[in-house]
Amino acid sequence: MEVKMTDLPGVLLLKPRRFVDSRGYFVETYNQRAFAEAGVATQFVQDNQSFSAKAGTIRGLHFQLPPAAQTKLVRALRGSIFDVAVDLRQGSPTFGRWIGETLTAGGGEQLLIPRGFAHAFCTLEDDTEVAYKVDDFYAPKCDSGFIWSDSDLKIEWPVTPNLVIVSDKDSKLGLFKDFASPFRFEASLQ
Repeated sequence: MEVKMTDLPGVLLLKPRRFVDSRGYFVETYNQRAFAEAGVATQFVQDNQSFSAKAGTIRGLHFQLPPAAQTKLVRALRGSIFDVAVDLRQGSPTFGRWIGETLTAGGGEQLLIPRGFAHAFCTLEDDTEVAYKVDDFYAPKCDSGFIWSDSDLKIEWPVTPNLVIVSDKDSKLGLFKDFASPFRFEASLQ
């Protein structure tokens, strides 16, 4: 598996190996031992999947607060996405910064987003399916997020703002500047 560090400590771009022949391909999308050898010791407990009918759909920026914070392992099953992580860890040298990576079904890229980060994605194609693993169960009381267009975060979405498709829930999310983060940066864990 290829492992690439991003500009946000702890956020990794992973590319599992594909075995291709005349029939198509085979890939292990998750193998606990291989991930541990790559430095990922997370124990995932739930798999989620979403379908977005139209390009320009943004889901997020989402995260769960402690005690149910989640690490996510995200990949595109069909189509492609611009996947975003925002550092919410107080004391982090990258606090409030974001990264974006393109994940494609054809390329098999995955983004590992640790606890203490907000997550969102924008679909780049119609009929896009996304799957992600999480290391804690969904907890409605811990559900939180920021509006995708937060001017303080300055995320460079690959879609014209007036063409974005977003849920009613996501259109009412708060602002980063009003957030008192419970997440702390631990340099020894990076």
